[in-house]
Amino acid sequence: MKDEVLSDSERRMEKATSAFEKDLAKVRTGRATPALLEGIAVDYYGSSMPINQVASVSVPESRLLVVQPWDVNVLGEIEKAILRSELGLTPNNDGKVIRVSVPPLTEERRKDLVKLVRKMAEEARVAVRNIRRDAIERLKRRKKEKEISEDDMFRLQDEIQKLTDAFVKRVDEILAAKEKEILEF
Repeated sequence: MKDEVLSDSERRMEKATSAFEKDLAKVRTGRATPALLEGIAVDYYGSSMPINQVASVSVPESRLLVVQPWDVNVLGEIEKAILRSELGLTPNNDGKVIRVSVPPLTEERRKDLVKLVRKMAEEARVAVRNIRRDAIERLKRRKKEKEISEDDMFRLQDEIQKLTDAFVKRVDEILAAKEKEILEF
């Protein structure tokens, strides 16, 4: 019962860092990755579907994405969806596949992206710390209700703090790798 708070906190912190990693994958770094197009929805016969459910997205070169739809009739809709997205990418439709070249980033744009990913990292750290705060409140409530002893409460608080420190460090490591990727030429 005591470790229930700890394991729940660890699971929630893991989800928070995973969500941060997924969000970072969508940040354009000048290098092509299928994750760039993940958030794009395509109008497919009247319903909105994610691009990866109507086409395969591959990366034949470091600055090129190739989108091959399973149904050729949806090529135009995929092209429109990529143009509508705020990625600043221009698709080239050859009638069978769509090629999307990812232009290199300017120095100014790189600095803006670094600011953006640092802000995202801080939001991830805050999410992890909020989970810590919730867990400590749960422990205090249990101590008040005499479900756990004061010693157990302090021991678990220390473990939760160690867990929080580990996840914050992990967020910082992920951030450092992304910054390096962004600033790479």
